[in-house]
Amino acid sequence: MSLSLHQQAHYLLSKVTAVTEAILLTVLSLFSPLCLCLSLFSSLSLSLLPCAEVLHRHKRSWVWNQFFVLEEYTGNEPLYVGKLHSDVDKGDGKVKYVLSGEGATSIFTIDENTGDIHATKRLDREAQAYYTLQAQAVDRLTNLPVEPRSEFVVKVQDINDNEPKFLDGPYLAGVPEMSPLGTMVVQVAATDADDPTYGNSARVVYSIIHGQPYFSVEPKTGVIRTALPNMDRETRDQYVLVIQAKDMVGQMGGLSGTTSVTVTLTDVNDNPPRFTHKSYQYTVLESLPVQSVVARIKAADADIGSNAEMDYRIMDGDGPGMFNITTDENTQEGVIILLKPLDFETKSSFSLRIEATNRNIDSNFLSLGPFSDTTSVKVTVEDVNEPPVFSTPLSKMSVSEDAKVGTSIGRVSAHDPDTSNSGIRYSIDRNTDLERFFNVDALSGVISTAKPLDREANSVHNLTIFAIESQDPMEIGKGIALITVLDINDNAPVFAIDYETLLCENAMPGQVIQTISAVDKDEPLSGHRFYFALAAPVAGNLNFTLRDNKDNTASILTKRGGFRRREQPVYRLPVLIVDSGSPALSSTNTLSVRVCDCDSDGVALSCGAVAYTSTGLSTGALLAILGCIITLLVMVLLIVTMRRRRKEPLILEEERDIRENIVRYDDEGGGEEDTEAFDMVTLRNLNVIRDPNVRRDVTPDTPTFFHYPTASRPSYKSLPDNVVFREFIWERLKDADVDPSAPPYDSLQTYAFEGSGSVAESLSSLESLSTDSDQNYDYLSNWGPRFKKLADLYGNSDGTSVFS
Repeated sequence: MSLSLHQQAHYLLSKVTAVTEAILLTVLSLFSPLCLCLSLFSSLSLSLLPCAEVLHRHKRSWVWNQFFVLEEYTGNEPLYVGKLHSDVDKGDGKVKYVLSGEGATSIFTIDENTGDIHATKRLDREAQAYYTLQAQAVDRLTNLPVEPRSEFVVKVQDINDNEPKFLDGPYLAGVPEMSPLGTMVVQVAATDADDPTYGNSARVVYSIIHGQPYFSVEPKTGVIRTALPNMDRETRDQYVLVIQAKDMVGQMGGLSGTTSVTVTLTDVNDNPPRFTHKSYQYTVLESLPVQSVVARIKAADADIGSNAEMDYRIMDGDGPGMFNITTDENTQEGVIILLKPLDFETKSSFSLRIEATNRNIDSNFLSLGPFSDTTSVKVTVEDVNEPPVFSTPLSKMSVSEDAKVGTSIGRVSAHDPDTSNSGIRYSIDRNTDLERFFNVDALSGVISTAKPLDREANSVHNLTIFAIESQDPMEIGKGIALITVLDINDNAPVFAIDYETLLCENAMPGQVIQTISAVDKDEPLSGHRFYFALAAPVAGNLNFTLRDNKDNTASILTKRGGFRRREQPVYRLPVLIVDSGSPALSSTNTLSVRVCDCDSDGVALSCGAVAYTSTGLSTGALLAILGCIITLLVMVLLIVTMRRRRKEPLILEEERDIRENIVRYDDEGGGEEDTEAFDMVTLRNLNVIRDPNVRRDVTPDTPTFFHYPTASRPSYKSLPDNVVFREFIWERLKDADVDPSAPPYDSLQTYAFEGSGSVAESLSSLESLSTDSDQNYDYLSNWGPRFKKLADLYGNSDGTSVFS
C-alpha cells in the first residue's frame, strides 16, 4: 500500500512534533536549575522563555516537569505525571502545594511537600483527551497563597487500542445482472475511535475476505465493484461479501473489523418468452356460455416482474370472431375467451395460432431476441343434447276481438338441433296466460283462442311457448308469441265527464250553457267521429236545443229566457251520441241542467228548489202532527215491552258450555223400582194430556207465541205403537223449530218410552250377549284388526258370557 506525498509529509511532521515534545520534557526535568519556564497563557502548547524574563516576573515562578500521560496504563503503581516547583519554596517545608480542577483528588494526586503529580486510574483518550487543572503554592502555616493560582493541561497520549467499526453494516446492495466489469455496487465506510492526528492508529484500509472473484473493493475508499462481466441472475441472484477494514494502514499489528455486504442481482429483460409446446389441444362442450374461458396457455420467461410481462394475440385461425385472448396480469397467462355460441352440428373444431410478445423490451439485449414466440391451439367441440330451437324466437300474430272460441291465430315451429332430430311437443307457459285465453296444439304448434277476447281489457298478449323434446322431456326450448287483439266497434260512446250544467234565471234565448264531448273505448284506425242530437222525446222541446259542432263536441243552447227556480229547478235533457263505427253504436246520456240565481256577471249564487214561505200552521195541522208523535211513542214502548218479555236463552248459567244442556244428579237411582227420582208413569201413559206450550227439555220461562190448534193433534189411543213413537218425536221437533225464542242449542232429550206390547221387546245391549241368541258373529274375526274387539265380544265362545 502506497501513501501520497502529502500524507507522508504529514506523517513525518507528526513524528517530529512528538519527538520534539519528548526532548523538551526531558530537558525540563533534568535541567530545572536552568530556569526554563512555561507560559501558561496558551492552552495546549509550550512556550520557552529565557530565564532572565522569568526572574523579572515573580508571579510566574512555576517549573513544570511533565504534561503528557499515556492512556491505558496497566502498571500496579500510580503513574508519575510530573512535578511542580516554586521559587518561593526554599526546601524548608514552609510551602505547601495544592491541586484543583478536573479529576483532582479522584484521578490526579499531588504531594503537597514535593509537588509530584501522579495518576491513580487508567485513562482513556477516547473517553477524555485532556484534563484542565489549577495549581497553587500556599503558606503551610497561614494557608495564604504565596503564588497566584495557575492553570495547566494534562494531555492523554493516544495508543492504538480501538479497531475500525462499520457503523452502517451489514449492508444490502443491488446491481443489475449482465453489468459490465467495474460497475459500482456500493461504498462501505469504517470508523476508528483512535486519534487521527497522531500516528496511523486511525488510518484504515479495506480488503475483501469473501466474495471473490465476483467482486472487488478499493482499499482506500471502500467502493465495491463487479469483478466479472455479464453475471446472470437466472444462474445466481445473490452474493454475500465479507469486507475487512484494518488500521495502521494495514501494517502488521494493526486492528481490524469486518462487515457483510449482501449483493442482489436485479433482473433485466434478457430472456425472451418461449412456449413449452409447439401445439396445444383443448376440448369444450358446445353448451359453453359466451364469455367463458376456453383455455389458458403460458409462455415461459425466466425474467421476473415487469420484464416477464407479456401480451398475447391470435395471429390467425379458422374461426374468425369466435375467440379472443387476453393476458392474466397476475399469472401472465393467455386466457382464451369464447365470443360466440358454439354449435357442434355446424363446426366441431377450431385451429388458432397464438403469439406471445414481451411487453417491455430492453434495447441493450436485442441481440438475444427475438422477444416473442408462437404456438398453435386446437379447440375441439363436444356434442351435447340441446333443447329445441324455435325457427323464429319472436312470433307476432293478430286476432280480432270478436273471434270465436277455437279460432286459429297462427303457428309456431321448433326443431331439435341435435342429430337425433327428436319429435317436438308444444305447450303454453300458463304464468303468461293466467286466464287461459289461448291453447296450442301439442303436435302442430297451432295457437287458437280458448275464451272470448276483449281488446279493451287486454290489447296485447305476450305468451311464452315451450317446445319439449319427446325423447328427453328435460330439454325445453322457449319461444315468444306476441298476439295483438284487433279492435271492433263494440263500445258505444258516452259523455267524457259527468257534466254539471248551471242555467241562470236571466239567461237569454240562444245562449250556450254547456259544451259536451264524448269518449269511446274503441280505437278505430281512422279515429273517432261522434254525432250528437237530442233524444226523440225531447227533440221538439221549447226550452233547449243542441248544436253539433262537427269536431266531436256539441253545444247546448237555450230556446227561451225567463227560467224560474220556483217553477222547475232542474231539467233532465237526454242526449243521443252516435259513433262512426260499422255498425254504428249509440247511447243516450242524460244532462242535468240546474236553474240558478246569478249576479249581473252570470256567476251562480244559489241553485236548486226554493222553499215556499207560509204565514203559519192551522190548529188541525198541529193536532195531526202531535198525534203522529204520540203514536210513534206508543209503538216504541210496545216494542221495548215485547223485547223485555222475550224468553231468555236455554242455557242455565253463563259459564255453562253452550253446546250442551245436561242436568247432573249426584244420587244413585234405584232401577225400575225407584219411582221417586223420575216419574215413569207419565212416559208410559199414552193418553196423558200434553201442553203444547211447554218445552220438554227445558222449562220455558214464558209461553211460546205459537199454539197448535187442539183439533189438529191426533189421539194416541187409535194409533199403533210405531206411529205413536214417530208422532211423539215429531212433536218434540216441531216445538223446537217453530218457537222463535228457542236458540238452536243442543239439549239432552230423554225418550224412555217403548210402548206397550212391543214385538221388539227390550233394545238394551246389555241383554244382547245372551247365549240364547241365534245370530252367529264369527264372521267378525275375518274383518281385520279393527273388528277384533267386537269379534271377542260377540264371536263364538265356550258359552261363558263376558258379563257373567
